[in-house]
Amino acid sequence: MITAGIDAHKDSYTLVAIDEVGKRVAALTVPARKAGHIRVLEWLDEFGMVKVAVEDCRHLTRALEASLLLAGHQVLRVHTRLMAGMRRSSREPGKSDPIDAEAVARVALREDDLSTAHLAGPERDLKLFSDHRKRLVEHRTGLQAKLRWFLHELVPDLEVPSRGIRRTTVFDQIANAIAGIDGAVAEIARDLLADIITLTQRITAIERQLTAIVRAEYPTILAVPGMGVLGAAAIVGETAGVSRFKSRDAFARFNGTAPIPVWSGNNVKVRLSRGGNRRINTSLHMAAVTQQRLGGEGAVYFAKQVSAGKTRAEALRLLRRRISDRVFTALRQDEAARATTEHRTPITLNTTLKSILTPAA
Repeated sequence: MITAGIDAHKDSYTLVAIDEVGKRVAALTVPARKAGHIRVLEWLDEFGMVKVAVEDCRHLTRALEASLLLAGHQVLRVHTRLMAGMRRSSREPGKSDPIDAEAVARVALREDDLSTAHLAGPERDLKLFSDHRKRLVEHRTGLQAKLRWFLHELVPDLEVPSRGIRRTTVFDQIANAIAGIDGAVAEIARDLLADIITLTQRITAIERQLTAIVRAEYPTILAVPGMGVLGAAAIVGETAGVSRFKSRDAFARFNGTAPIPVWSGNNVKVRLSRGGNRRINTSLHMAAVTQQRLGGEGAVYFAKQVSAGKTRAEALRLLRRRISDRVFTALRQDEAARATTEHRTPITLNTTLKSILTPAA
């Protein structure tokens, strides 16, 4: 079977095909446009059965991956570090797009547990909405801080609750307090308040969308004690498909809840991992804190670890790992439930070319 590796850039795709022993068979460079997608599909069709691998740069390869998947190809994703390691071990010196594409193909030929690309589903929507909400919240927080300083100058007797400049009653209170005051400071304060109100409305709308998606597509993870909609959305979006993790331990390494071994000889020790995906880790931490505070199974486990001699921080880390394992199971259940309801019609090369050529409505 032929293995084709793809090195993607903003303006071009470079493909190199190798045989079963890693010998280069053919190469192709096409523009990263719709016409280039068509040429890639036609070129791959010449080899019959072919394994396709792309360097895992999804912001560059997402559109091409969709075209390949719709044409019936299985697409493997090769991490950049694996590609770079293969390139350094090659007998051909230097770095170029064909060299990188060939390295991608050789990694796919060597490795048998690479992650597989799939068409974007609700997890990508959750990722995009969560990221957008995070940016809006950060922007609103900056405006709130500026507004507080102006209010301290304009109406020092006005008491604004902590984290209160996001409620309608507080908005009305501030607007009434600075109404009728002249000057640049008051004018800017009114502009800041208007911007904060607009951002709050947009944030609320995004949160409604996140709630609708999570409740419809991922009810099992939402049922995990201590897990809220925003935390569940962040976990699903950052995980980007739990099927790419072979075990709950691999998922724990990804989110930073798996300890790191630091020992030699007979003195076995582990230490806290400060790596991993921090957004997932934060969501797991919030769920752990909520479980410990509200009681129930998580609080019992936390108390058991403390009574066994663990510090509160160590017990919370253990609880966080326990929640990670449960979240992994919940994600697998939700994705399995979605898979049973999805029915895709086989798509031929001709229909794929037609779909690419047809402009979007």
